[in-house]
Amino acid sequence: MDKSIEKDSRRRPRFSLALPVRVESHVNESVSWNEITRLTDVSAFGAGFKLHRPVKRGRLLQMTIPMPRQMRCYDFAEPQYRIWGLVRSCITKESSPKEENHSVGVAFIGKRPPQSYLDDPAKLFEISHQEEGQLWNIIDAPRQPDEALLPKELRRHSRFPIPANVIVEKIDAEGNVIDSEQTVSENLSLSGAAVFSMLDVEVGEFVRVKSEQYNVSIISIVRGRRIGQDNIPRLHVEFVDRFFPLEGIE
Repeated sequence: MDKSIEKDSRRRPRFSLALPVRVESHVNESVSWNEITRLTDVSAFGAGFKLHRPVKRGRLLQMTIPMPRQMRCYDFAEPQYRIWGLVRSCITKESSPKEENHSVGVAFIGKRPPQSYLDDPAKLFEISHQEEGQLWNIIDAPRQPDEALLPKELRRHSRFPIPANVIVEKIDAEGNVIDSEQTVSENLSLSGAAVFSMLDVEVGEFVRVKSEQYNVSIISIVRGRRIGQDNIPRLHVEFVDRFFPLEGIE
């Protein structure tokens, strides 16, 4: 994306209005979450708030806000303003586990998400452009986005060659374990991993990645399968409901 878009978005003034906001995220028909928090700042085209859980840059969220009517782009007579936003940043700060320690910034995209999101709520997006005085337009994010010009805190997370012992569980729509195996990761990042795996799972299916070493259990989406030069199959997974605890490594 053109750096001028990023610079232009930063020039737009935001106001410190601590309005309550309900934030909703859907991964598929059976996996979703919501939090009620307060805005830290807001404009007609975006907002900031803090959450207990992380969200990946590029994901879509739906927000319900008692927004002042002069800051809305539609639904001026409705008591609540329901709007979709694209996660532009999620910066995690050290704090108590009970505190909201993930500072999230979103760009407002409109009253409804694109059809490609309805087909696959786990899909990632990025900003394409903004017409004068209008909400942001988005496109599907490429598989390997070029983030060289972004500051470190806004980039998607780098992976590190960390061989961690993990258990991978294949789960159904209700979260029941269908199959499992004990294995090891080929690499890890805060938001995903590649693991050696013989499980019979397809791209788009859900697994649970568990690690006693890191004391974590994470719902994940299978993003890819491949066989390495050593003829051992790998699963590439994206963590959904939390980040992997690798603080201090990235």
